[in-house]
Amino acid sequence: MTTRWGILATGRIAHTFARDLALVPGAELVAVGSRRPESARAFAAEHGGTAYGSYEELVADPAVEVVYIATPHALHLDNARLCLEAGKHVLCEKPLTLTVAEAEEMVRLAGVHDRFLMEAMWTACHPAVIALRERLASGELGTPRQLHAELGFRVDAPPADRMLDPGLGASALLDMGVYPLTFAHLMLGEALSLAATAELSDRGIDLDVAIAGRYPGGALATLSASMTSWSSRRAGIATDLGRIDVDDFHHPSRIVFTSYTTGDTNDTVVIGDPEAIEPGQPLLGRGYAHEIVEVGRCLKAGLRESPLVPHAQTLAIMRQMDEVRAQVGVSFPA
Repeated sequence: MTTRWGILATGRIAHTFARDLALVPGAELVAVGSRRPESARAFAAEHGGTAYGSYEELVADPAVEVVYIATPHALHLDNARLCLEAGKHVLCEKPLTLTVAEAEEMVRLAGVHDRFLMEAMWTACHPAVIALRERLASGELGTPRQLHAELGFRVDAPPADRMLDPGLGASALLDMGVYPLTFAHLMLGEALSLAATAELSDRGIDLDVAIAGRYPGGALATLSASMTSWSSRRAGIATDLGRIDVDDFHHPSRIVFTSYTTGDTNDTVVIGDPEAIEPGQPLLGRGYAHEIVEVGRCLKAGLRESPLVPHAQTLAIMRQMDEVRAQVGVSFPA
């Protein structure tokens, strides 16, 4: 059974998503919608599908089964409402919305219209992350006590760019910080408390943010996000048996556990490698492919939310980001 996709918006992330979608067996791009007809036509010429000069035309296409929303954060709720009311399933780019209240409304709408809804959090769908989460939960790698994750890159863009415009939800926390927060949630459980500090721009958006968290079982985490500097993108987890190193935690190719129980620091276990994490689960594309696979799997099973990215998890992270923004003094015009 083929999953028939529509893509709403034609920005850079939509192009990357379309390239990954082409790698997934059983997934087909059938339509793309843009507010500018010429942009939709150019996108369709490159990636395939029917081009529509409006979002309304896109969701009216009976061939479209599920829509990937690739607009700025501030537009997600209105875009999702349009899709859900038209009877389409939705994969919405992260973060799901600007605030937890908006996210709760989107989840409510999905329930009212009996449609599938998932936040496009590729990290939670990545085979290496799934393998690490399972093995950490099994206890074989020890009890996690400390976690660190960082994600940052320098944003050089004009003031009107969505990465810097408060009206579109510009925020290092929402764009980058959502990843370390999600990684900590996946590995440690829901945060019990968070304390944050940030450096703000002259327009009031967070450019750099650092978070200290306390998690179940006494585990602690330090998490950071930046729009001004280049981070390692690495993550590490210290357990009572050894150390876990993740090369690029939001899209890892290699995860290594080093055991210290024997005193031999060469006693390592490779949890992930560039070729395959689990038998029959090769790494695909830039990361989006794995969330595309998960959406297709869920739709074939008749699910309305993904067990890998459940609504409760998305809402928990949204509540955490609301709390962090309140602590550092960031709000959006809306």
